Amino acid sequence: MKMQLTEIANAIGIDDVPESWQEITITSVEFDSRKVQPNSLFIPLKGQRDGHEFVENAMQNGAVATLWAKDHENVPSGYPVLVVDDPLITLQKLAVYYLGKINPKVVAITGSNGKTTTKDMTAALLETEYNVVKTQANFNNGIGVPITLLNMNANTEVVVVEMGMDRPGQLDFLSHMAQPDTVVITMIGEAHIGFFGTRDKIADAKLEITHGLKEDGLFIYNGDEPLLRERSKKVDQRQYTFGNSAADDLFASNVQGARDHTSFEINLVPGQTYTIPMIGKYNVMNALAAIAVAKAYHIAPDKAGAALKDFQLTHNRTEWVRGKVGELILSDVYNSNPTAAKEVLTSFSKTESKGKRFVVLGDMLELGEQSDVMHAGLADYLDPKLIEDVYLVGTHMQALAKTLKAKYEETQIHWYSVDQEDQLIADLNTKLTAEDEILIKGSHGIHLEKVLAGLQNA
Repeated sequence: MKMQLTEIANAIGIDDVPESWQEITITSVEFDSRKVQPNSLFIPLKGQRDGHEFVENAMQNGAVATLWAKDHENVPSGYPVLVVDDPLITLQKLAVYYLGKINPKVVAITGSNGKTTTKDMTAALLETEYNVVKTQANFNNGIGVPITLLNMNANTEVVVVEMGMDRPGQLDFLSHMAQPDTVVITMIGEAHIGFFGTRDKIADAKLEITHGLKEDGLFIYNGDEPLLRERSKKVDQRQYTFGNSAADDLFASNVQGARDHTSFEINLVPGQTYTIPMIGKYNVMNALAAIAVAKAYHIAPDKAGAALKDFQLTHNRTEWVRGKVGELILSDVYNSNPTAAKEVLTSFSKTESKGKRFVVLGDMLELGEQSDVMHAGLADYLDPKLIEDVYLVGTHMQALAKTLKAKYEETQIHWYSVDQEDQLIADLNTKLTAEDEILIKGSHGIHLEKVLAGLQNA
């Protein structure tokens, strides 16, 4: 972004500002004082700590102005301060203003699984023809979406926005903020079912992403999901489906998997093979969603294929890395839910391995009263002929450990509490060889990235 501070002040309803502010140009906004860049506007938000405590640090790190909540006393002097009712609401208001100023096409993506991967794929395909900005990392909530919008440059033509939710109403709010031209729902799973209770209610909440969709917009969704097919009747805008069935507008065939890539064909371009640098048929569904967006934005099939083959995936999403003894690690430590865990276990079990396969599974959070049953249900996707040992982390994984005793020897099942990462790492390091492969997957709150680091660092 690039705006004069006076323009920002006017955009958020502050008219009486010093003339000297006309000389101040803001090139970014930031709510983390440690990440402030020169010429930033600092946004002090309330989290575990109050962001107002870090305003001085932000100014020392290069910020040239800050918001300040009017219910906080001791307004700083010596640098520009914009006093507002609520810094978060002001951030969101500024994002809406800036979105209207740049006026790009907006692609909004949600889903119980695959939204980050689909976002990365979609951006890569669109970048073959447009200037594109996409959501970074997991900036997909009421803070992250406005930050994404404010990260646009003046020449941005398309912004690809990932949207997450764990409560009803969140996607409604985000969709009205971003006013998308295209929305995508990847699938409906069990993520956050502890809050919603049923998949039906999850589907209702996901459909909120269409609430801000422009009248001439496009709704792209997984046509194999009956819950979405049923609810699509409530959407007046144009619709396009992807999936595994010939009843879908876009579907894949001849899917061929390997350890580090998956290839497939699509009905729209007979004879052309698409390849993604990822494991799993479930990621083909994410690719189809991205291809559907690319088609809507007139990306040629050959360009789409080339972009998919080399797209850059957000870190720690089904990413192959090497451990310190040479073992291959399939890192999927950012998040987990039953659908995603089953999919990656199925794919991992089929990899070509010279050695043995091991898995580390952490608790899947926010599953509510059904949690233990859903954890135990993963047993059907673990075969002792294919997976040598199973390492489980967290309270709910005890349910899976108990169920696995029907098919695994007790010496092959290892359970750890969340504070036993060091012991888990030590146990794995004594077991793994350079020929082996290991899958690590769990919800972010279990912090299996610590285990990943322990296996990679000598």
